[in-house]
Amino acid sequence: QVQLVESGGGLVQAGGSLRLSCAASGRTFSSYIMGWFRQAPGKEREFVAAITWSGGTTYYADSVKGRGTISRDKGKNMGYLQMNSLKPEDTAVYYCAAASRSWFSARDENYDYWGQGTQVTVSS
Repeated sequence: QVQLVESGGGLVQAGGSLRLSCAASGRTFSSYIMGWFRQAPGKEREFVAAITWSGGTTYYADSVKGRGTISRDKGKNMGYLQMNSLKPEDTAVYYCAAASRSWFSARDENYDYWGQGTQVTVSS
């Protein structure tokens, strides 16, 4: 089992920045993918970014490319999502997820473990 706990959400003005954190515990993470997803009110959950835990290869949705940076600290078992130039349309609950496989997927059904989510609200 893997437990994921997100933190770092909050209220920020448009153009501002936030860094979301995801603390992972439980099984070892060496062959996992860590992903970030978000769900806005009335919308489906969507992929934001992912990183391979071992090699650090990153993947981004077009909506955040150039504004978001996903990273991980293997020693601390922490994942991060830095979001810059935030827009009101970035408002959503952001979820950290982990997939027990080494190949990338942007589909949420391919992720095995989920955190409880952290709210990000961007005011205009």
